[in-house]
Amino acid sequence: MKRRLVILLLLCFVGTGWNLKAAEPTDPWKKAQEILENIREPEFNDQEYNVTDFGAVADGTTVNTKAINVAIEMCSSKGGGKVIIPKGEFLTGPVHLKNNVNLVVSENAVLKFSTKTTDYLPLVKTRWEGDDCYNYTPLIFADGQTNIALSGKGTIDGQGSKKDWWFWKGGKSHGWSKGMPSQLLPEGRPLLKKYNDTQVPVEQRQMGEGHYLRPQFINFINCKNILIEDITITNSPFWIIHPLLSENVIVRKVTINSMGPNNDGIDSESCKNVLIEECIFNTGDDCIALKSGRDFDGRRANVPIENVIIRNCHMKNGHGGVAIGSEISGGVKNIFVENCQMDSPELDRAIRLKTNNSRGGVTDGVYVRDVNVGQVNIAVISINSSYHIDREGQGKFPPMVRNVHISNLKAGKADYAIWLQGIEGENCVENISINNCSFDSVNKPAQIDNVRQLRIENVQINGEDFHMVK
Repeated sequence: MKRRLVILLLLCFVGTGWNLKAAEPTDPWKKAQEILENIREPEFNDQEYNVTDFGAVADGTTVNTKAINVAIEMCSSKGGGKVIIPKGEFLTGPVHLKNNVNLVVSENAVLKFSTKTTDYLPLVKTRWEGDDCYNYTPLIFADGQTNIALSGKGTIDGQGSKKDWWFWKGGKSHGWSKGMPSQLLPEGRPLLKKYNDTQVPVEQRQMGEGHYLRPQFINFINCKNILIEDITITNSPFWIIHPLLSENVIVRKVTINSMGPNNDGIDSESCKNVLIEECIFNTGDDCIALKSGRDFDGRRANVPIENVIIRNCHMKNGHGGVAIGSEISGGVKNIFVENCQMDSPELDRAIRLKTNNSRGGVTDGVYVRDVNVGQVNIAVISINSSYHIDREGQGKFPPMVRNVHISNLKAGKADYAIWLQGIEGENCVENISINNCSFDSVNKPAQIDNVRQLRIENVQINGEDFHMVK
């Protein structure tokens, strides 16, 4: 009777397609392949529109804002194609990309942006460090557009410097001195934070002149099918590449040399299906940062950053090679990092997750493999659940960081190999694994507090086995 029951059960499993292997853990990297297959590159007509045919002058002093934007508008209205910035130096104010337009900055061309603040009016709706607001128009901007690209072998220069834009950060190292305005004034960043905390309607959050919040360099919001390829970017006023609430984003073979304050290389925020590959970063802040809104604004929108693949990139100076946070209140899903080189005494951390209990949000699924870290200043692998708690204060929205898996990472000089910090009593960091990794010439092997379901296996630190399972 028992034998017949077993046979009947097996027949039922077979009849319903049940697979005995289904209970086995699946390879998460198969998800990365699925993501790649779903990312669409934009396609463009062959028609070309040279900006000089619309009155643009390559003398470095003529302001070509109107000529460039008229060329883009014409190109889009005719079904799309390429708008060409030819060889030479072109000064411009904000550039607005439109449907089906590829803005091509040709080899030996420089698209240089004005530092006159009134050129970036009227205000547009965006996010500034995760807070929703109306602020200066970003230098290159698109809202609600489909099939757009910024490409070419040329250079775009934001002309950020200690005398233009950067001193608004505040602090002597950025060119600020007593008596100069900055974002630290009550009407600047503190006001925007208050708007978020008290949930003032976004339409009433009018920043711009007198508030000293610098514009992003490239900001595409609510867009689909985006390509940024080959260009060199220098001297950004603020965040450099900032796709926001967008889908199907490719950033490929881009070189970023921009050492100003908050000069994150790529801040992909609340986006879906993102590929970042073969890029070079030398930045004044995180090389790549993944975000999904700050505090109440992020939780209200509730749009995660998800399905991101980062591969074959080189990170030099910066606060973090690949960073997640700190503005991640909308959540994080399915992040894949592989085959990257990170190396500089001015690179603080290689893999960095940062959040706090004002953010909330769930980070679920971060996978890192085959990363070579030559040298970092602070920690190779860092999870910080109390980031900036000293200046933001304690909140009531504990974050969750789970399912972070790092393998085949090799690292050289650092202060810490592994630095993992949860929040006491909150169980907010769990299911973390680090395996088949080696760390050489580190001062301190690890600092680990308030982490659950941690597995560190087949790891060597300074030539000695380091093993921890709890």
